[in-house]
Amino acid sequence: MQNVINSTRKQQKLSQAELAAKTGVTRQTINAIENDKYDPSLDLAFKLADVLGLRVDQLFLWGNRHD
Repeated sequence: MQNVINSTRKQQKLSQAELAAKTGVTRQTINAIENDKYDPSLDLAFKLADVLGLRVDQLFLWGNRHD
């Protein structure tokens, strides 16, 4: 599952640490999600979307994983 968290976060001038604090996870978790190494729970996906001002379906792009 690809996502646009990194580009959206940077557009909003948020650091990984700031986004992590706003969503209740670690910076490492945000990094792993941004780098397609970890798929967030549904709860976290909605928190990320809320903080970044997008819908979940705008934030996460469903498709083939490029491992």
